[in-house]
Amino acid sequence: MKIAIHHNPHSFSDRWIKYCEKEKIEYKVVDAFDSNIIEQLKDFDIFMWHHHHAQYKDVLTAKRILFALEHAGIKVFPDFKTGWHFDDKVAQKYLLEAIEAPLVPSYVFYDKKQALAWAKNTSYPKVFKLKGGAGASNVKLVKNFNQASTLIYKSFGKGFKQYNGIEALKEKVRKLKIGKENFTNVLKAFIRVFIPTEFSRHQPAERGYVYFQDFMPNNDLDIRVIIIGNKAFAIKRLVRENDFRASGSGEIDYTNNINLDCLKTAFEIHNKIKSQCTAFDFIFSEDNKPLIVEISYGFSVEAYDKCQGYWDENLNWYENSFNPQNWMLKLLIGK
Repeated sequence: MKIAIHHNPHSFSDRWIKYCEKEKIEYKVVDAFDSNIIEQLKDFDIFMWHHHHAQYKDVLTAKRILFALEHAGIKVFPDFKTGWHFDDKVAQKYLLEAIEAPLVPSYVFYDKKQALAWAKNTSYPKVFKLKGGAGASNVKLVKNFNQASTLIYKSFGKGFKQYNGIEALKEKVRKLKIGKENFTNVLKAFIRVFIPTEFSRHQPAERGYVYFQDFMPNNDLDIRVIIIGNKAFAIKRLVRENDFRASGSGEIDYTNNINLDCLKTAFEIHNKIKSQCTAFDFIFSEDNKPLIVEISYGFSVEAYDKCQGYWDENLNWYENSFNPQNWMLKLLIGK
């Protein structure tokens, strides 16, 4: 069994490499951006790449390489069913609707007139989102038709930058105030307002579509459930002060008192789409039913280390420490 790993420091690959070294599994660190990467990987059984939504080169080519290798019979992480919809909320809408998953009602338009006609007759508030972005970036609460129409005109005009330096700085300052960020990173965010990131320089503006979701009131938190293989772990993420967004807030409750309907739904959808790893974000409808906001294969490396344990697919609870990145490797090598 030979494993190739594309290594990004502070990503899943840190732990994949440690696991291989500890278990004496043959592995090699490779550079997926080499022009001859496919040739390099011909003798490998497994290729793993924790590609990131905010790394421009990852966005440009990771899925192409992973899915090409999968066609050649090499096991990859994430594979097609796990990663094709990654960082694409519109793709997730289509997927979750197709399998009749309990998605927050979502609306996408590719025509300005149709979008405006819908916005004129719909109820408010609504939540506006770009298809990409994590940690509640590129998400706005829309309170009336005037606000919606402004966003629609911009969506079909100059569009939106995926990285908003001013909003990113505000978020860093907020986290600094609650002790979840350090001054150095705030300073870096300030500099990025004037000197854009590589990602921001290369990514084209988001335009030509507009995406909204219904707003679900009275949610002071969301529930993040992550499933790898047949194991699940979960946290509660508290909504920011004077805001409606929980994702990326940094305020985490590591309780094991998780709504079982969220866990059941997550396992059902995970198994239905045949994913290796799925992170679900749940909120609740006004009649207290769990609804999926979005899904992903990726998540923060260290944020879940304080989880008290995990569940199996029969919802049995195991109060143990665990390493989810090791689970990923074991899943691929069949342990």
